[in-house]
Amino acid sequence: MKSKTFLLFGLSMSAIASPAAARECTQSPGKLLELCVSVEDGEARYEVKRGGTVVIAPSRLGLAFAGEADPRYSALGNVKRSASDTSWEQPWGEQRLIRDNHSELKVTLAGDTPLSRAVGVTFRLFDDGFGFRYDYGAIAAGQAVAVAADHSQFRTVGDWEAWWYEGLGQERDEYLYKQTDARRVTLAETPLTLKGGNGLYLSFHEAALVDFPSMLLQGNGAGSFNAWLMPWPDGTLAKKTGPFTTPWRTVLVGDSPAALADSRITLNLNEPNMLPDVGKWFKPGKYVGVWWEMHLEKSTWGSGPKHGATTANVKRYIDFAAKYGFDGVLVEGWNKGWDGDWIANGDKFSFTEAYPDFDLAAIARYGKGKGVGLIGHHETGGAIENYARQLDDALKLYADHGVAAIKTGYVRHSGTIVDGEGGLQWFAGQYAVRHHLDVVKRAAKHHIVIDTHEPVKDTGLRRTWPNWVSREGARGQEFNAWGNPTNPPEHMTILPFTRMLAGPMDFTPGIFDIARGGTELTRRVQSTLATQLAEYVVVYSPIQMAADLPENYEKRLDAFQFIRDVPADWETSKTLQGVIGDYVVIARQERGKGDWYLGAITDEEARTLQQSLRFLPAGKRFEAQIYADGPGADFRTNPDALTIEKRIVTRSDTLRLALAPGGGTAIRFRLLD
Repeated sequence: MKSKTFLLFGLSMSAIASPAAARECTQSPGKLLELCVSVEDGEARYEVKRGGTVVIAPSRLGLAFAGEADPRYSALGNVKRSASDTSWEQPWGEQRLIRDNHSELKVTLAGDTPLSRAVGVTFRLFDDGFGFRYDYGAIAAGQAVAVAADHSQFRTVGDWEAWWYEGLGQERDEYLYKQTDARRVTLAETPLTLKGGNGLYLSFHEAALVDFPSMLLQGNGAGSFNAWLMPWPDGTLAKKTGPFTTPWRTVLVGDSPAALADSRITLNLNEPNMLPDVGKWFKPGKYVGVWWEMHLEKSTWGSGPKHGATTANVKRYIDFAAKYGFDGVLVEGWNKGWDGDWIANGDKFSFTEAYPDFDLAAIARYGKGKGVGLIGHHETGGAIENYARQLDDALKLYADHGVAAIKTGYVRHSGTIVDGEGGLQWFAGQYAVRHHLDVVKRAAKHHIVIDTHEPVKDTGLRRTWPNWVSREGARGQEFNAWGNPTNPPEHMTILPFTRMLAGPMDFTPGIFDIARGGTELTRRVQSTLATQLAEYVVVYSPIQMAADLPENYEKRLDAFQFIRDVPADWETSKTLQGVIGDYVVIARQERGKGDWYLGAITDEEARTLQQSLRFLPAGKRFEAQIYADGPGADFRTNPDALTIEKRIVTRSDTLRLALAPGGGTAIRFRLLD
């Protein structure tokens, strides 16, 4: 692995000496983007262009603090420029080698308030976007400050469409996306993705969210978006001690949805791996588990005659996993606290005491003997303090029994999480952000990985803490069991260009009993069987669940073969085609091997796509194992129709992908020579 770094530091004395209209500019490595920062009329602003097109019109910068007026800036100085072109390797991921090729511009803003007298701002420009963050290094060490406003602004120009949902909803991030004129955005969660009339695509997000509240974006009805931070109960946005830096505010810029999906800016703006040995104790893989049956009300989380997490039932899943080559079994509902209204009484959960019909030691031994690991489960009901008190003992219990992965849950309405002082916290305010990272760090000491449900959104921290392997953070498969209503077909064609830009998602794909005995369409999975297979490629996670019941897979072993074959770790990933909300085609190469996999999904409309295989290597032949919608397939009336065929292909071929309404195609390209 080769890397090269160029440092080109300079100091603009004229910028330091000119308080009236100081201005400094820099370009991305390939000169696709140009960013300029200036101080004028008391405001610090930045603007970005791509070619001759304005991407971000002059937009405000900086924070304000309690006890002070909003700062007015008078000068821009200490200008430093650098450029870096390096590569680094993920221990697991959607792409093994990541190139970090950026230009950097650092400036210091001189403000007229004590806390903002010298504000560092770092801009990093990539050819596919940029990020910036603040450095309040001039605040005295240990001095407590309260952030009262984040003035970071993103002003778009022209006509834009947005894919978004309302922030601060009680169900956190578990909402369907709506497509509207961007001027109709009120308060949106990020990533917030836009399509411009100028042919550009943007996505706003943040990177390296550490000890700071999650950022939402507030629209002003005229094309501007302003940072909006989830506050503490007393209205303070962030409680910090000097000196400190903020997370990165990021904007992806591309000429297609695929360009957004294949950007690695969020990862590149995080700190390097803190767990260099993680590859020795975590390997990506697939799992089954005691989960979907409870959503179908065939069993219960709580104790009683229908209790799902019994020793006998878990052994049944272990037998199934061992027979078909799965790595793990998830077990929910094993611990005391589920009886009654557990959401309202999360403080009753024990994370070390099992129900009498669940024998952790016996199950762990049984699984180990069959080469199948347990995936533990910690549902907190949002009672964070109760969980934090028990966490060390709970981690030790799992570690002592060889449980190397934990799915955590925080099922509680946003804004009702009770902190240690009785305050009501947002699900992604600074309090929760601190807690989630603390869990990950403490788990790492026991060589345990974490899969967070009802999480703080992903901001690339998996680079720094690669035991944070996946998260939920969107409407997942469980909504297809509840029917309130279920996820429509377009949902899976929106996620790759919105939620998935943040990082891996534990969507839990692979439902085979789609019609569920003729259940009303809006109360079941709205897809074809081929789509359920394609989801294993389209939705990335290093831990992938085969979510359906074992008996449903054994009824369709022909289709089940694709789930058995598809890996969960990749050498490289490429988004081949996509129209947000209409369709998506993604190809990924298995890490360390020559096989490739392709997933294609459409919305409620049938469509035929021509897909070139130029992504395959030259001079190689592959056996394409194609799982496609069968004759008459339709998510509404005939979701199970599936055809499986094989053909020999090379990179010179083009495949015709015929996607049924709500349909998809899944392909394994098995390397022959």
